[in-house]
Amino acid sequence: MHISDLRPVPGSVHKKKRVGRGNASGKGTTGGRGTKGQQSRSGSDLRIGFEGGQNPLVRSLSRKRGFNNKWRTEYEPINVADLADLAANSTVTPASLRAVGIAKSTSLPIKILGDGEISVALNVEAERFSASARAKIEAAGGKVTELAPKVVAEEGKRAARRKKGAAEAAALASASSGATADSDDEAEG
Repeated sequence: MHISDLRPVPGSVHKKKRVGRGNASGKGTTGGRGTKGQQSRSGSDLRIGFEGGQNPLVRSLSRKRGFNNKWRTEYEPINVADLADLAANSTVTPASLRAVGIAKSTSLPIKILGDGEISVALNVEAERFSASARAKIEAAGGKVTELAPKVVAEEGKRAARRKKGAAEAAALASASSGATADSDDEAEG
């Protein structure tokens, strides 16, 4: 095989589109540029990012700075100082933190942060730990167990809504069939 034998992958190379060669060609008259306007004229030279005179995005970024990650998992932060008052050698779980009132949210996963000091040995279970919190808990003689975060997927919500709708439809169907049976009994009697 020689280099002259090499051919491009089929479908990767196309003929150049020839425009303005009459209406029979399919690209006549306006040549694929649409009708009227700055970009239909020859010699239009619009720089990249030009937005027709509107204040461009690159100039607006000082006001529009930032990024919202829609897949971000939001955690409820709890410091090790909040755990210092708990009984020694007890197991601390997200449920127990909520029961005691340290954790306020019922749905957010918990992250233990290292602000403050802890002197009691605790077996702490939470979804996330900062490195300093992990070190302080283990230095006090405790144990750290990292749980898998409970993230409610959008698909799970949809499935729950479908299931609820199906249950309601079944309840309506059974109620209407019961009403029909009663009316049949009355008609016979």
